[in-house]
Amino acid sequence: MKEKEKQTIISVIIPCYNQAGYLPETLESLFQQTYPYWEAIIVNDGSPDDTEKIALEYVGKDQRVHYVYKENGGLSSARNKGIECARGEFILPLDADDIIKPEYIEKALKAFEQNPQIKLVYCQAVFFGEIEGKWDLVYQGYKNLLVGNAIFCSSIYRKVDYLKVGGYDENMRSGYEDWEFYIRLLDEDSIVFQIPLPLFNYRIKANSMSASANQKDARFKTQYYIYTKHLAIYSAYFNGVLDSLQELTYLKKKRERYNNKWYRRFYHKYIKK
Repeated sequence: MKEKEKQTIISVIIPCYNQAGYLPETLESLFQQTYPYWEAIIVNDGSPDDTEKIALEYVGKDQRVHYVYKENGGLSSARNKGIECARGEFILPLDADDIIKPEYIEKALKAFEQNPQIKLVYCQAVFFGEIEGKWDLVYQGYKNLLVGNAIFCSSIYRKVDYLKVGGYDENMRSGYEDWEFYIRLLDEDSIVFQIPLPLFNYRIKANSMSASANQKDARFKTQYYIYTKHLAIYSAYFNGVLDSLQELTYLKKKRERYNNKWYRRFYHKYIKK
């Protein structure tokens, strides 16, 4: 890479809530990057564990590591806080229990250099922890993105584009915040590039495999929130509201969702006409 490009800063935003035990491994994966011009912003989202202690240890080790504390507000709020403090041209959200391979940042920035029209870069991914294996994610255009997310949270994009769409929705605290963000960040003309190498490791923990009924209900409500928030987009891409909602697989799979109060309201308002 040219010297000028090597001075491009990428800001790695690391929200942390009760993940202190995993944080060192995540930070060490940053220290192993082949691209050295990064900054890490650890955002302690009101965590009661040892997040602050561990974060400050790393702040003392490397001047590229920064620490921010905020009252608990959820993942979207923590990411927004970190990006607010970011000095980099590019943003990489990285959860405090995940890992990136040494070449990820360098290869991503090279892709942006080779094609400045690229809006977002990500890579192939694998699961590790309680489950191991390939995470089969392939972006197949904006219309397919509306049906289901195919980009993991640790993609790389420009801060200026983040600012244009207003960041992550802080009303979303039950998941899918990255999907909703991508719906606003991208459109049918956006170029998304996937590095053809598994450079992102997504940790699967025991508690992430055993979602309770309440958690599942919260996710259904979150889906409802996304669809209604972006109703005009779904209508435009799927020949009207009726067709768009019928094509969304997960709204057809489990009819018992109809028993949920929010889904009954959703069903009668947008599907049954």
